[in-house]
Amino acid sequence: MKSNLLTSEAVSEGHPDKVCDQIADALLDAALKEDSNSHTAFEVFATTEYILIGGEVTTKAKIDYENIARNVLRNIGYVSPTLGIGADTCQIDVRVKEQSPDIARGVERTHPEEMGAGDQGIMFGYATNETEGYMPLPISIAQKLVRVASEYRKKGLFPHARPDMKSQVTIDYEDPKKPKLYKVLMSCQHDPDISVEEFRSYLVENIMKPVARSFHMNEDFEIYINPTGRFVIGGPMGDTGLTGRKLIVDTYGGASRHGGGAFSGKDPSKVDRSASYYARYIAKNLVAAGVADRLEVQLSYAIGRAEPMSIGFSTFHTSHYDDALILEAIEKFFDCRPGMIIKELGLRDGILYQPTAIYGAFGRPDLNLPWERLDKVTKITDFLSKK
Repeated sequence: MKSNLLTSEAVSEGHPDKVCDQIADALLDAALKEDSNSHTAFEVFATTEYILIGGEVTTKAKIDYENIARNVLRNIGYVSPTLGIGADTCQIDVRVKEQSPDIARGVERTHPEEMGAGDQGIMFGYATNETEGYMPLPISIAQKLVRVASEYRKKGLFPHARPDMKSQVTIDYEDPKKPKLYKVLMSCQHDPDISVEEFRSYLVENIMKPVARSFHMNEDFEIYINPTGRFVIGGPMGDTGLTGRKLIVDTYGGASRHGGGAFSGKDPSKVDRSASYYARYIAKNLVAAGVADRLEVQLSYAIGRAEPMSIGFSTFHTSHYDDALILEAIEKFFDCRPGMIIKELGLRDGILYQPTAIYGAFGRPDLNLPWERLDKVTKITDFLSKK
């Protein structure tokens, strides 16, 4: 086995955990559409022909929980129990209660600069210049594999494919300046009684190799497809689903640390979500400004307090400036108070969060996400040039 390998995985919109994430964020979007000050923490559980929606909410919105959940299932392609779950046949239970007043007390403030964090916690953001999107190469390729496969399935171009899919990509970094695609694994749910060879050939020739070429990677990688030989039973019928169980898939594929908090179902007052977005915003702008080739930012908070408990960062020995100067730039150009994060990124200004529940929350050129903007680069480079 080689010694300089990094592996990342991704899952499709039909994966049972991602079904739950999408429902949770669809409910959040519905709440924010009618009441931008909604405070939510939705949790969703899925199993055979059953969806459970729980959590806490404070909102003036009238949320049609059942209809929203069924629409998510239908849009994914889960229209029959035989496929994994039936959008019109499954049972849906709603067990949502009002948010704790103890939590609300900490975040309800007249002015955004005074707003406290909705909970304690640690959050990480990361960026690297190894790809155009400032994302790690393994997770970028893994996400594109399942995204393309799902798009082809929904367009009718991928014969016999069903919604539940996974990918796994291993990159060989023996030569860091010229990484190689080492192994690619895809597990794709399919109809019964298919030609395994035709299904495998389609994946290789129409998805795996074209995706590799789109990243200018080699095509002589090792290929693994449905290692057990059969993947018919999938979705919530094949495995239970739960919100927040694909944290590394949602972020950086293991190339960076993760604070442990999930995103889906949480409104922007929850720093698990907003501060993770902001840490990415900081890291991406700093790397794009040439501060370092790789950079990870950590933020930490206490419930009810506006000022972060700590701001830390690591450049993994790729820095082009002194740490003290980097910290000075962070403190000068980025306001890490939760209310100011929400205001600066416009996190309550009509953003749709459901699309971020699949194929990653970062490095998404297909979505106009405010935390992916590079609007601080010029200010940072000007500041550094004068030091």
